[in-house]
Amino acid sequence: MPASYAYLGPEGTFTEVALRTLPEAATRELIPYVSVQSALDAVRAGEAEAAFVPIENSVEGGITTTLDELVAGTPLTIYREVLLSITFALLVRPGTRLSEIKTVTAHPAAQPQVRNWLKKHLPDVVWESAASNADGARLVQEGRYDAAFAGEFAAARYGLEALETGIHDAENAQTRFVLVGRPARPAAPTGADKTSIVVWQRDDHPGGLRDLLGEFATRGVNLMLLQSRPTGAGIGNYCFCIDAEGHISDRRVAETLMGLKRVCLQVRFLGSYPRADVGPAEVREPLPGTSDDEFVSAADWVARCQDGRF
Repeated sequence: MPASYAYLGPEGTFTEVALRTLPEAATRELIPYVSVQSALDAVRAGEAEAAFVPIENSVEGGITTTLDELVAGTPLTIYREVLLSITFALLVRPGTRLSEIKTVTAHPAAQPQVRNWLKKHLPDVVWESAASNADGARLVQEGRYDAAFAGEFAAARYGLEALETGIHDAENAQTRFVLVGRPARPAAPTGADKTSIVVWQRDDHPGGLRDLLGEFATRGVNLMLLQSRPTGAGIGNYCFCIDAEGHISDRRVAETLMGLKRVCLQVRFLGSYPRADVGPAEVREPLPGTSDDEFVSAADWVARCQDGRF
């Protein structure tokens, strides 16, 4: 396997900035790809050891392109996550004035984060989506658009200048990125972990989603993300992308997954990995009756009953 990481490019994306915060990135060749799909396909094809892609932002929720790629195709596994605070700059060719801007571009996930700023400062501008924010900067450099929303750090890379900086509609906006590789054994639990899965219902029936969520609730497993995605099998057919607190080696998480496997048409395990938003010293206390020791004790009691030792 080549010692390289694929990432959503070109150079100068927020994805690249977040990737370079990983210590292991300094020992890998970092290769930009034109899309999330092509970066993940590089891993599936054995052209890269792992791919680093955005998966969620705090303004708009899940990045559907990434979620759909993880739902479909050859299974992949999430090994790490990184949170990056996001603020945008309006990048233009040198000498461009605000009044001269008629077209702007950026990644689709950027639009909800700058919508109010656009309405106030450039209400008549035409928005066009780009493959990434840095690709939008490249298109401005080529003269395709008048301005791009991207990181201020991308200006020098593309010969542009930041006409406005610190642009954001929501304070403390963050984007979550994940390092994705081919399936392997999850890293050891840290005490502050996250488990990601995708589940498909057997059929559509009243209370179906409640039944799925009940598998988590009765075992004291907290959900961190729940997003439906169409399966492509017709209107009303959805699967559910779920992030839950805990590690697959935690008894309550393992038993939740077993419960889902029994009642669901399909469950795809996407990985257990350290959470980026807390330190390992801070762990949410489970509900009464849902600690690992209590699960072990209950299993031992059932075994004794089966042996006539109750």
